[in-house]
Amino acid sequence: MSAAVAAFVRDKLGHEPKDIALFELALMHSSLGDQSYERLEFLGDRVLGLVIANALYARYPKEPEGNLSKRYNGLVDRATCAENGREIGLPALIRLGKQAREDGANQSENVVGDVIEALIGALYLDGGMEAAERFILELWGPDLSSQGRAPQHPKSALQELAAARNLKAPVYEVVSRTGAHHAPQFTVRVSVPRLGDATADGTSKQEAETAAAEALLSQLK
Repeated sequence: MSAAVAAFVRDKLGHEPKDIALFELALMHSSLGDQSYERLEFLGDRVLGLVIANALYARYPKEPEGNLSKRYNGLVDRATCAENGREIGLPALIRLGKQAREDGANQSENVVGDVIEALIGALYLDGGMEAAERFILELWGPDLSSQGRAPQHPKSALQELAAARNLKAPVYEVVSRTGAHHAPQFTVRVSVPRLGDATADGTSKQEAETAAAEALLSQLK
C-alpha cells in the first residue's frame, strides 16, 4: 500500500512524500477503526478555504464580499471537492471496512470530498503551505477559471424569489433518510405556499436541500 500511496502523492499531488504515514492516514475511513482521516480533514478544510479565499480576493479586486462569498461557497462545497477527488482517481485508494466497502462508500460524495480535504491536510503538514497551495490551485484551477458571474446558491435564490413575491420563506422537510451510517441518502421536500414544491435526493441533508431548491426553481422558469 505504501508504494501505491507514494506513487499517487508524487503523480497526482506533485509532491515527494517525507512521511508516507500521513498520506496513508488521509485515506483511512473511520469504518476501519479508531484511526481515520477525520482530523486531517479538519485541517485540510481550513487550508483549502484559505487558498481559495486568497485566490478569489486577488482575482476579483473590485467585487464586494457578498459576491466573493458566493464564489467561495461554490468552490469549496462537497460536490466540487468530490468531483476533484474523482478527477485524480481518489476512490480507488480509499481504505474502508468490509461493510463500508460493500456499500460503495468510496464513491460517496461525502467520503470522497472528505478524503481530498484530508490529503490537503497531509500535504500541508508534510510539504508546507507552498506545496498545498500549488496542488489546490492546479486542481481547482478550471473551477476558478470557469466562474463567470458570481454564482447564487439555489437556496438563496429561492428565498429571494419568495421574498420578491411577498411569500413566506421556503420550508425544507426531510422526507426520508436511508442507507448505512457512513453512506446515507436523504430525501428532502421544499415548499413555498402559493409557489409550489419539489423533492430531491442527496448524500447529506444540505445536498438534498440544495437539489430540492434547484428543482423548484427549474419548475418556475
